[in-house]
Amino acid sequence: MIFNFTDYADLLPLITNSLIAGALLAIVGGLIGVFVNTRDMSFAVHGISELSFAGASFALLAGTDVVLGSIFGSLVAAGLIGVLGAKARERNSIVAVLMPAGLGLGILAISLYRGQALNKFGLLTGQIVAVDLPQLAWLAGISLFILGVLAVVWRPLAFASLDPEVAEARGVPTRALSLIFMLLLGLAVAASVQVVGALLVLSLLVTPAAAALRVTKVPFRVALLSVVFALTAVLGGILLAVGAGLPISPYVTSISFLIYLACRVIERVRK
Repeated sequence: MIFNFTDYADLLPLITNSLIAGALLAIVGGLIGVFVNTRDMSFAVHGISELSFAGASFALLAGTDVVLGSIFGSLVAAGLIGVLGAKARERNSIVAVLMPAGLGLGILAISLYRGQALNKFGLLTGQIVAVDLPQLAWLAGISLFILGVLAVVWRPLAFASLDPEVAEARGVPTRALSLIFMLLLGLAVAASVQVVGALLVLSLLVTPAAAALRVTKVPFRVALLSVVFALTAVLGGILLAVGAGLPISPYVTSISFLIYLACRVIERVRK
């Protein structure tokens, strides 16, 4: 049996922290994803996630806080991409260099780790069903920080993302905004790795916004639909994972993909 909901009512109180964390990160992922798509940085998300995985793996090996390690790795990657990859071609080259390096270092660290295999597996595929209070506090702090900064820079960042040349001519500090966005993206990736793991982080930071852009071009509607799609995928994935006793990532990614396909169909019907 794939799903077993016999003791579902008894299990739901145990995943309260997971649902709160998932909701926060879905909101962050949905909003950040809008800029990831408009700035054509989907590949950069994957590169940052690999170094985030490496940082978390070495933190696990050293017996320190995995979230801190994940944040450190993400910020290093985001900083390198932001400073060295000003142009799209340069950025893709840097990401292509960082991805195998981060993955290789992460695999080295988890190979040396002698603890529970679940901890190793969770860094790659997510283990949000086991979120504890300290981890929830970290994730909530990161999420609220990202949302606060986004609220301040949303309009100029949207302008700079859609038409950077005109924005720069109008006096918008496009380079500073790019660095701020890379910082926020690094933090969002580090937080999202805790949900779906390093390998499937695109399903939270890219797919919901990509789906929303298929059905509307109005900025407010894109952001709203992206958040709704991300919430549906994450919370639905958690609830299904509890009933199946499997990792959350297959459900989050499958729901995200089905939403994207549905939006493609809607787009095709409209045309």
